[in-house]
Amino acid sequence: MIAINHTLISEDIFDKKFVCDLNACKGECCVSGDSGAPLDKRELKILDKIYPTVKPYMNEKGIEAVDKQGTYVLDTDGDYTTPLVSDGAECAYVFFDEKNIAKCAIEQAYLDGKIDWKKPISCHLYPIRIKEYKEYDAVNYHSWHICKPACECGQQLNVPVYKFLKEPLIRKYGDAWYEELDAVFQAYSIKKK
Repeated sequence: MIAINHTLISEDIFDKKFVCDLNACKGECCVSGDSGAPLDKRELKILDKIYPTVKPYMNEKGIEAVDKQGTYVLDTDGDYTTPLVSDGAECAYVFFDEKNIAKCAIEQAYLDGKIDWKKPISCHLYPIRIKEYKEYDAVNYHSWHICKPACECGQQLNVPVYKFLKEPLIRKYGDAWYEELDAVFQAYSIKKK
């Protein structure tokens, strides 16, 4: 484990390679699972605020899910998440493009300049999962079989997880934290040789 400020970071984010390959996985991470995307409590008000702008990007099933459940839900573990269209189905904020790739309506609204919030930080950071404790945040790599194409692509391109996720890591912890992480990686790489 690597300690930077109030974070404990798994070395897996240096050792594992990862680059999303949407043409191969079709955005499966937004479709599979038994719960929606984890949400930070600070994100709940944001979802309420942006929903009217995001709604036109959503499909009918997603809109129905939000109308019935709300812009976020409390799951069986007591965590806030995005709602699902039904048990074990896609996130309510998913739409499918012309290639049948699952995309995020929130992110599309952001890319179109309609809102200034890209998407929930847990989605932006995936495959990194962060568990917040009182004294520190645990920053870990999450392995999921549906991301095998991303691991293979990352391996081919030799891109460590933390480099692929530079933008969301800076969004979460800031430039100085990321620069320190990168310096630790450089020293770690030399030591491993």
